[in-house]
Amino acid sequence: MAVLRLVALGMLILAPPVNAWAQSAAAAAPASAAHAAPGAVAPKTQAAGAAPAATAADAPAPAGTAASAGAATEPGTDTRGLDQDIQGLKKDVVDLNRDLFVLEEELLFPANTQVAVFISMDVGDFFSLDAVTLKIDQKEVANYLYTPREVEALNKGGVQRLYLGNLKAGPHELVAFFSGQGPHERDYRRGATLKFEKGIGAKYLELKINDRQRRQQPEFEIKDWE
Repeated sequence: MAVLRLVALGMLILAPPVNAWAQSAAAAAPASAAHAAPGAVAPKTQAAGAAPAATAADAPAPAGTAASAGAATEPGTDTRGLDQDIQGLKKDVVDLNRDLFVLEEELLFPANTQVAVFISMDVGDFFSLDAVTLKIDQKEVANYLYTPREVEALNKGGVQRLYLGNLKAGPHELVAFFSGQGPHERDYRRGATLKFEKGIGAKYLELKINDRQRRQQPEFEIKDWE
């Protein structure tokens, strides 16, 4: 028994304490972590190095911006081209309307029956025109009231077509009445008469208002354009 106790006591003396093993293990853990840390940091350093590469890849962005700016200027060019096309279409429409108007007149007033009456003024110092009444074969065919701007245009040499119609061939009578202000701003009304022959082809007549300087009176006449 004494021998067994001595052997057990020796084993206790030779065996290291449990706390000593735990302390040594705890001390070894930081050391292994310290040795492993440099290897673990390496991927982070590589990722940090990849960031400039990504930034460099974004560098071509100004080229894309320039392309978009160039594309932004293209609509302006297209707009100018569209405006030119619209102006061209407007001109074509005006030309077409003129041609249709001429064709309509030719259809409605053929040359063999057409008669046209025009009016003009010379100087206009002794007469200011207000209105004109036109009769053909005792039938009123036109009654026109003038504005100051129209009278001014006539005084500057303008010619107005007062009437366009149809007449059969043969003798006819034209009567025109002129109303306005005469000398000393007095109301003035005068008439003029013309008997004419309508033949084959268009007939053109002109009402002319002239100033007679010697008498200081307006003169009204009807001229047949032969």
